[in-house]
Parts: sequence; structure tokens; C-alpha cells
Amino acid sequence: MKNKHILISQPNPNGGSPYTELCEKHGFTIDFQPFFRVEGLSPKEFRAQKVTILDHTAVVFTARTAIDTFFHLCEEMRIAIPETMKYFCISESIAHYLQKYIIYRKRKIFFGKGDIASVLEAIGHKHKDERFLLALADNYKPEIPKTFEKAKLKSTRAVFYRTVNSDLTKIDLHKYDMLVFYSPADVKSLQENFPDFKQDDLMFATFGPATAKALKAAKFKVTVEAPTPEAPSITRALILYVEKLEKTK
Repeated sequence: MKNKHILISQPNPNGGSPYTELCEKHGFTIDFQPFFRVEGLSPKEFRAQKVTILDHTAVVFTARTAIDTFFHLCEEMRIAIPETMKYFCISESIAHYLQKYIIYRKRKIFFGKGDIASVLEAIGHKHKDERFLLALADNYKPEIPKTFEKAKLKSTRAVFYRTVNSDLTKIDLHKYDMLVFYSPADVKSLQENFPDFKQDDLMFATFGPATAKALKAAKFKVTVEAPTPEAPSITRALILYVEKLEKTK
């Protein structure tokens, strides 16, 4: 890397950066720039979907943003969620995030292992008769509702939030050695902000298989991928990559 300059497609972290070691030990400069933002739907937009939240006995969440927008929208619409409502989350960390809005009780909160198939395992035979509300983004993965349909579960898909591209047109991306992406939405924003973008010598690092897949589908080369057994975080993956480069000098 010539300039040791990296752009992270995330907001500047508060209370300490996970990239400190990369900067202090290896002399890197890190800039932060979100490539998109999330907006919750307005009550009017939500009602246009003709979905009645209280017709359902369980809600399925695949992201923390879905939890935030679900409860904020319910508050705006003055919908009181009953104590009997059950919650199924794609991972344990997302399930624990529910504590921001409700009292965490194991009898009504269940979680998978990071994919929608494991959520079905959590539902199992015991909860198969629930009426599931799938809380989704505007760019949701079709596999989520399809998986519920295939399992013959009663489910309704509902969009609670949308992703909106940031304006990146004033940024000179090629002044960086590497861009770090965390979401397929980052790739979408890159392409829509710079329709004639060419990668040239610019390197990409990605977190999550979906992000790497989106970049490769866009015909870009991915240099660093996480998570891996050796690098569960993108920061660890970058440190290992830099240390490997330094050893070859």
C-alpha cells in the first residue's frame, strides 16, 4: 500500500475506534463515510401496504434496524403490542437488542444462528401455528419470505424501512488504497454514485459473504474478506493482511 489510506463505509465510531491498532502500530490513516443511511417508513407509507400488525402473533427480525423501526412505527401509530407477542430473531445478538424496547423473557424471544434456516429451527413444531410478521427492509432478500412459504408457515411480509444512498460524488475514491464495505447496500451506493467507476489499483475489503458476493457480481475484485476462522472481524482481517505484506518486503 502506497499511502496507507483506508475509507470505511461506516459512521465514525464513538468511544474509541476498533481501528486504533491499525493506525498506531502500522501507520494507517482511516476515514469514515457512510455509503447509505436508513429511513423508517412513515405511518402513511406503512398503511399503504395494508398490513395489520396486531393480526399477527409473532414478529421476525433479521436486523437491529428492523427492531428500531418496528417499535418506533408502532409508537407513532399508537399500536400497543400485547405481552403475548413472540419474537424470532436471526441471531442471539439481535435478540438481546430487543431489551431496548421490551423485558427480555425467554418464553417469548427466540433466535437462530445467523441465517433464516436456523430461525425455522427455532420455530420448530411448537410455534408452527403462529401468524408471523416478517419485518423487512425495502431491499429484503427474497429467500426470507420464500423460506416461510416453503415451510407452509402463516406469514406476512412488511417493509418497515428503506436504504437511501449517501451523496458520494465529491469524494475522490482513488486517493485511498482500500475501501471497506459492510453491506451489499454499500456496493449499490458505489455503483449509483459512480456509474462509470473503474477499480484500477483500488482494493476492497468486505465483511460478510453477502457483501463479498455483491462486489464480485459487480465485477470488482475483493482483496480482504471477513469473517474467517482466523479473522472474525474486519479489523483483524486487515491487520493480518498488512502484517503479511510487511513480511514480504
